[in-house]
Amino acid sequence: MTLKSERKIANIADLYIRVSTDEQADKGYSQRNQEEVLLKYCNGRSIKVRNIIYEDYSAKSFERPQWQKLLLKLKKRGNNVNLILFTKWDRFSRNAGDAYQMIGILRRLSVEPQAIEQPLDLSIPENKMMLAFYLAAPEVENDRRALNTFHGMRRAKKEGRYMGGAPVGYVNKITENGKKYIAPEEPNAALLKWAFTELSRGDFNTEQVWKRAKEKGLTCSKNAFWQAIRNPLYCGKIFIPRYKDEDSYLVEGQHEPIISEHLYNKVQEVLDNRGRKYRSKIKTLEDFPVRGFLTCPECDRVLTGSKSKGRSRYYYYYHCISPCKYRVNSGKINEGIEKDIMAFIPEIDNSVCYEKIIMKDYLKRQDNKTSNEKNHILQQIKDYEERLSHTRDLLATQQIDVSDYREIKLRYSVKIQDLESKLTNINHSTNNIKSLINKGLQKTIMIGNSLKGGSIMDIRKDIGSIYPEKVSFQENQVRTARRNEFMQYIFLINNELQQIKNGTKVDISTLSRQVTPAGFKPATLRAEI
Repeated sequence: MTLKSERKIANIADLYIRVSTDEQADKGYSQRNQEEVLLKYCNGRSIKVRNIIYEDYSAKSFERPQWQKLLLKLKKRGNNVNLILFTKWDRFSRNAGDAYQMIGILRRLSVEPQAIEQPLDLSIPENKMMLAFYLAAPEVENDRRALNTFHGMRRAKKEGRYMGGAPVGYVNKITENGKKYIAPEEPNAALLKWAFTELSRGDFNTEQVWKRAKEKGLTCSKNAFWQAIRNPLYCGKIFIPRYKDEDSYLVEGQHEPIISEHLYNKVQEVLDNRGRKYRSKIKTLEDFPVRGFLTCPECDRVLTGSKSKGRSRYYYYYHCISPCKYRVNSGKINEGIEKDIMAFIPEIDNSVCYEKIIMKDYLKRQDNKTSNEKNHILQQIKDYEERLSHTRDLLATQQIDVSDYREIKLRYSVKIQDLESKLTNINHSTNNIKSLINKGLQKTIMIGNSLKGGSIMDIRKDIGSIYPEKVSFQENQVRTARRNEFMQYIFLINNELQQIKNGTKVDISTLSRQVTPAGFKPATLRAEI
């Protein structure tokens, strides 16, 4: 800008000083420096300063609070300012398109924007090229910095590092050498693990689980909870989003997982309705604890539950939906279910008696089969050993060479090893079955203790295993197509033990011959109990 053109500049100006939050952190002197330079410029040219505007906002757009206030003042009638001064054009804007548009708006208001360190006479067409350069350079710099940051963060994610503030259940930490990482934070971590477990069962919807977790002490908003249960971070994975021709995928994280990958996948199935069971509200479950497991004895539909108000209190009923009019008092069904389950609970806390009876029956069933299998394997082992002995004789008489002998020996040795392994597994199978039976007994005893000390609501999660199929209630009795076979086994033993209590002499050793429900398979106890 020439001296002649400078004399034409109006002598009243607003000074615009802008520094973003990031720049302020890096260069705390930036605002003071800009103010000093601008005031010195105005004093040297006899320019009167009306206002000094301080802005702490990004220049990516003109949606800045102080700039909008300044623009509003300039539009008012009687405005005598016709110059806005700033140090450089990147203080004015970092977006070329927005900058040209704003310059047009200011010119219509007879206000000239000018950068004192990059002066341009915009009445000269060629200077617009320089303006484009001044505006585009910081924009390119911003884009390059953002791209470098993006690639750096993506590389860190691929290495399994979590970037940013720690999500709920974790806390940001730094090692002694300055490396940042996230670690589980209690009690939120334990409560989130509990929430994942509850969701995996499919008994409650997501909002209900969140509310229960909040009651237990989880500090998490509903929106953050929804994001958490969908985030593979909690099972030790880092999600790498899709970028250009690279598809999205998961990598192993460097942080400690809160839940297992199996539990996370199970929850996703429930949330996607693939693993959904029966969901109802918690308050409803307290009033109707077996809702979802009952069917109508008349039309075979699943019963729902509701309450009706009497003169002095509410009455609770399980009932069928229209047009079927079947309904039954909820208390009567709850008591019937409790009574039915208690009949399948071991009558004595000592499970040794039950274990011996069940094991005796199992061993009796398996003896013949196992004995035949063992004999067959032993016969095979003997056959291969005889073949191997014969091969040694052939080698000793030089009827085969050493290489043939080694090949035959290796083949027979491998087969003998496999057969001996099968024999070992057969010998250990009895101990495995004994362990499964013991676990099943302990589980049924726990169910009985829950019923004695609480209510049927406490074992709702176990009802599905007790009654593999739906239950109906007829003539004050529980009717079902079948019950858990293991518990049915205990029920029959209880009947025999009851006869002993009533004075009937029964030889305990004969019980296993009397309690042989069809289809009993101890090997599946883990899944059934």
